[in-house]
Amino acid sequence: MGMVVKGGLVLEGGGMKGIYTAGVLDVLMDEGIQFSHCYGVSAGVCHLASYLSNQKKRAYRISTEYLKDKNYCSFYSLLKTGDMFGADLCYNRIPNELDPYDYKAHKQYPGTGYAVVTNVETGVEEYIPLLEMHRDIWAIQASSSMPLVSKMVENDGKKYLDGGVTDAIPIQKSIADGNHKNLIVMTKEVGYRRKPSSALKLIRIKYKKYPNLVKAMEQRHIRYNATLDFIEKEVAEGRAILLQPQKKYDVGRIEKDKAKLDILYQAGIEDAKAAIPTLKEFFADCI
Repeated sequence: MGMVVKGGLVLEGGGMKGIYTAGVLDVLMDEGIQFSHCYGVSAGVCHLASYLSNQKKRAYRISTEYLKDKNYCSFYSLLKTGDMFGADLCYNRIPNELDPYDYKAHKQYPGTGYAVVTNVETGVEEYIPLLEMHRDIWAIQASSSMPLVSKMVENDGKKYLDGGVTDAIPIQKSIADGNHKNLIVMTKEVGYRRKPSSALKLIRIKYKKYPNLVKAMEQRHIRYNATLDFIEKEVAEGRAILLQPQKKYDVGRIEKDKAKLDILYQAGIEDAKAAIPTLKEFFADCI
């Protein structure tokens, strides 16, 4: 029998490293554990979508079955369309034809999912509720649109890019929304600290018309590392549980080797299974 937790599920991005998160979410679905508030960033919100529709292994399939398709993730796609991850394949053909999204099941989810996006003109994060996926999938695309290798996504006259630029691990948003206990899933390994982007020179050139975005990119590592410090405190004081890879895996943000992805996916499964008893006890008073 499942449990609906009045608490937060917070999912970091990380490109193809997000397959770790897919493993964790598959275990949560097996256990019937659902959260009232779910926050996903970039790859995190892509995998969150399949969790919200209770489609186990769908996120894994999408991460692994199209690796050889040049329209999925390639420099061919980048040169042809302006997006490293082909938008038509990822946000139209896959959910509507190739691996159909269960829109009806999503509407029945007993909570709300949010996509974190970055407003290009303000340089500030926004949290878009995923209420009707046909309409709101633009926010998943925007959250996943990495600077330099993606086109901006426009909605309601505003331009957006990757939510990881401004709020890579939205734990403080979850707390602000009233979630006093949270499960955080990171894709960066234990001990990781973010360094200043090596692409800042290119970013300043490409986005010179958007100084607030450039400033956010310049400060990204500072905010990220401060969030890591905050998470450490939340865990130590018993307000959050953190799942993350225990070591650095040989998986790139844009990874083409299925065997490497399988290993990281399995690590997510094993870490989540080991944590289930602790999770159930931790959230017992949030049901």
